[in-house]
Amino acid sequence: MTTLPTELVLLGWSVLLLVAQIMLQGQLATRERGLDWNAGARDGEAKPLGTHAGRAARSLANFQETYPAFVALALGLAVSGRTGGIGEWGAILWFVARIAYVPLYLLGIPYLRSLVWAASMLGLLLMLIRFL
Repeated sequence: MTTLPTELVLLGWSVLLLVAQIMLQGQLATRERGLDWNAGARDGEAKPLGTHAGRAARSLANFQETYPAFVALALGLAVSGRTGGIGEWGAILWFVARIAYVPLYLLGIPYLRSLVWAASMLGLLLMLIRFL
């Protein structure tokens, strides 16, 4: 059995992270807007999200902004045979930072949250440097 490069292993785990964030956001929004809203067609204006559901939605949107770059870089590194090195460390940094970002955002912790976001961007940059 062939061992997958770390970048591809993290790509797989990142799908679970995406699903977890979608589920978290959905659960918090449903708690605020109700089961009828969740089960319905969601036509018309939805009532604004409260603090935690709003933060979960923004955290998910932020994840979705950087996720395509991570996917492209992880696949690019694997296809080009450039896995390992700073690209691998970049993937680890991106993944760990994205996990840490969620509770920091939900708890409304400023500055540290921004620092963690910057770390995730550094991870992508390291992957890009390895790829190029």
